[in-house]
Amino acid sequence: MRKNAKRGNELMNRYLGHPSQLYGVEEHRLVGGKGDGMRLFEIRNGRGLELTVSADRCADIARLTFKGDNMGYFAPSGYVSPAYYDREGDGFLKSFTAGFLATCGLTTVGPPDEDDGEQLPMHGTIGNCPAESIYAVTDEDAIRLHAVINPSSLFGEKLVLYREIICSLDRNCFEIVDTVRNEGDKISPLMILYHMNMGYPLLDENAELLIPSDHVKPRDARAQEGLDSWDKLLPPQEGFAEQCYYHTYDGEKGAAQIYNPTIGKGLRITFDTKELCFLTEWKQMGVRDYVLGLEPGNCNPDGRKAMRAQNKLQILAPGAEATFHVSVEMLEER
Repeated sequence: MRKNAKRGNELMNRYLGHPSQLYGVEEHRLVGGKGDGMRLFEIRNGRGLELTVSADRCADIARLTFKGDNMGYFAPSGYVSPAYYDREGDGFLKSFTAGFLATCGLTTVGPPDEDDGEQLPMHGTIGNCPAESIYAVTDEDAIRLHAVINPSSLFGEKLVLYREIICSLDRNCFEIVDTVRNEGDKISPLMILYHMNMGYPLLDENAELLIPSDHVKPRDARAQEGLDSWDKLLPPQEGFAEQCYYHTYDGEKGAAQIYNPTIGKGLRITFDTKELCFLTEWKQMGVRDYVLGLEPGNCNPDGRKAMRAQNKLQILAPGAEATFHVSVEMLEER
């Protein structure tokens, strides 16, 4: 942290009765509807950045706002408790809140799949798993939220996710640091994808998308139709069928950025390609189903069987762990 910023915080605190006048963390519970009883951690950094972390949904980021403007997408289902999770077929979508961040994994990502004799649900189960423990601490530099998410099962994989979300008090940015540890006695596939979802008013036809990748591959024939305009955003289209593009980078730094001059705000996502070697762009320009996914991952969302066939499936040995870093920086009018 810069010395002048630290000094600024010290001076600011002389005016405050309690730090929560400007920044801090508050825990709330939802009442009523499908989200009844869900725990939410509201994080404010005092500089315009606000995060809502859903303790009962993998400590994912349900809402992200910057100086009063929404940045993420909230699906028509709204808040949905994991008690309503349906792993069969496309039942996942009935409880898919989306939000700014929905974590997918930890042993499969993509459509329902079958691999190595195992039936695998859409996007895995981690996003519907409540945190076993979750707490937040504030120091002079940042608000740090810690969570442990354990989807382990009898006779199954025993991968545990240790998550830290670090929200700066100095700048309008935050970082997600995840460590996945294999606490079982067998090797395990490891697939993780950070399903980050942009929504209105950040996202509209005036928004500018920048993904400085070195290679862009359409997922299928539908995506191939729009390959020449993968970075162009549209107003909501009736009957729009999703398009997905797989981005890869030759260097060690991955990035994706969206900026909307209409509101004078945007955000930039950065990650280490040695940890997360893929970025999936999910372009869904439908009516109400209007969302742009910018999704770093150690896989693409084609399913575990496909990743294994391509020799791109990460394997975690017993007792081993893997750490992933994703940073998000807010942008203001240039």
